[in-house]
Amino acid sequence: MKERVEQALAKVRPALQADGGDVELVDIGADGVVKVRLKGACGGCPMSQLTLKMGIERILKKEVPEVTAVESV
Repeated sequence: MKERVEQALAKVRPALQADGGDVELVDIGADGVVKVRLKGACGGCPMSQLTLKMGIERILKKEVPEVTAVESV
């Protein structure tokens, strides 16, 4: 599952990097909760929670159905 999550994050990464940010996979829980760290400009951006839920989480759930949620750590 980790490999599929990394592949899905690779699809999101170019858009984040275009704005000076990035995303790093931290952990995947047994319950399907993916923990990520937003880096660079994304780390302090006021829109980061929207990016996390409407962007990253949506794509991860679509690509990897076992993902139940995405949290920022």
